[in-house]
Amino acid sequence: MIRELAMKSRSFRGYDASRAVTREELMALVDCARYAPSSVNRQPLKYYLAYRREQLERIQPLTGWARALPEMRLPRPGHEPTGFIVICQETEWDPDLGRYLKDVGIVAQTMLLAATEMGLGGIMIGNFSPKRVAEALELPDHIVPMLLVAIGKPDETVVLTEVREDGATNYWRGEDDVHYVPKRKLEDIII
Repeated sequence: MIRELAMKSRSFRGYDASRAVTREELMALVDCARYAPSSVNRQPLKYYLAYRREQLERIQPLTGWARALPEMRLPRPGHEPTGFIVICQETEWDPDLGRYLKDVGIVAQTMLLAATEMGLGGIMIGNFSPKRVAEALELPDHIVPMLLVAIGKPDETVVLTEVREDGATNYWRGEDDVHYVPKRKLEDIII
């Protein structure tokens, strides 16, 4: 079951804007994530939930999407996510921002797998300015944005393929607007 969820959980860059994500759904995702392991069990992360239009309009312009496709503007207008979870570190609990980066990844992946199980999808966004996001959301100085997780009902097709013979792992969009994601073969990653 976890393998199936992992294969369905893709980095989606297009969403059905008519399907609003609710506060309760975002809370359920964070509730799953709070059970994830944490370095020395410090649990230094907090979460800002964005689901109202004015919140989404403050966050979306501060994000960068699909660096491997610089010629494209993604998400396309009208296909933006209808929810965001801003994973933040509470620096009063621990000021070392580098120490808990693995915790950030663990909780983000946990939320994305839970979103897949709920019929939603998402993407981790690291291309943003923590300072600008903190200012836009009026976060106190001791709450530092570490990663953004966009959430919504996927409105695109993502197809997994094998890495090409030249070894390139960049994803691409076909003329049919299908998003292709190459994955290395199992035997190529075992040492």
